[in-house]
Amino acid sequence: MRINEKLLHKLLQTFGPSGNEELICQVIREEIKDCVDEIKIDQMGNLIGIKKGNGKKIMIASHMDEIGIIATGIDDHGFIRFSNIGGVSPNVSLGQRVRFKNGTTGVIYMESLDHIKDLKLEKMYIDIGVDSKEKAQKKINIGDVACFDRSSSIHEDVIVSKALDDRIACYIAIETLKQLKNSRHELYFVFTVQEELGLRGAKTAAFGIDPDLAIAVDVTGTGDTPKSKPMAVSLRKGPAIKIKDNSIICHPFVKNLLIDTAKEYNIPYQLEVLTHGGTDIGAIHTSRSGVPSGAISIPCRYIHSPSEMVSQSDVKNAILLLSKVLEKEI
Repeated sequence: MRINEKLLHKLLQTFGPSGNEELICQVIREEIKDCVDEIKIDQMGNLIGIKKGNGKKIMIASHMDEIGIIATGIDDHGFIRFSNIGGVSPNVSLGQRVRFKNGTTGVIYMESLDHIKDLKLEKMYIDIGVDSKEKAQKKINIGDVACFDRSSSIHEDVIVSKALDDRIACYIAIETLKQLKNSRHELYFVFTVQEELGLRGAKTAAFGIDPDLAIAVDVTGTGDTPKSKPMAVSLRKGPAIKIKDNSIICHPFVKNLLIDTAKEYNIPYQLEVLTHGGTDIGAIHTSRSGVPSGAISIPCRYIHSPSEMVSQSDVKNAILLLSKVLEKEI
């Protein structure tokens, strides 16, 4: 299995901060239209591709949105004040370039500070290269959003880019759809919105679908970098099967289904206990009267930075694992 680099670059570079997923939604819709029996976009903006069947109703969730920033003010010299959309770190953002939906680019920098430890988003601004409020307002309005402006690269075994959280899972879902050979289940591939703002799209999508079982695909942290917080997840050791995070303790049936399938097909895997954060599955599993749920996580270094990093081999094995699970009698 080869990585479809053209598709992956397109997914990673398409604009789509939380609440502004229209462009990435169009890209994914075009990519899956020939692989599903029906496509829906619900009231929240979730993209739902349906493959019909007479088995279990299974929801597969990957979120389309990425972290970003939103313009909150423009001063007399054209510098733009901003706030975060999702988990944007001041330290990671300093000196980074950002791109607004209309193509305007800028640089994030800071006011003069006595100590770098005092750095906060409210002490930072975006410089779009103009020298007056009037000139800035011709390009940017209050409420306009931007994402990191950084190209993606694929070399050796790794993929490095902004927005791997969670476009890599969108890629996995798309490739799984293309490779599925024999599934009798009714499959709902859901590309959700506003995960970075609190799992909002997944919550409404799960309520509308009312699945028998759900699997989310997202990234997770690693413990394999120098002096990192201890965590039994590393790049290149296979996709991680989630046991627990702050939003869920995964259902034993789904957890064991994923583990047993990995063992059956000799797919390398890891077990994930995440002590912070959560994914779409946290909202899905409590929908209605409850949904047996689990998750496949892609080990990722430098999450919520412009240079997130994942392993190609982990991605390929995640596609294989998800495909084999969905082809099984459940």
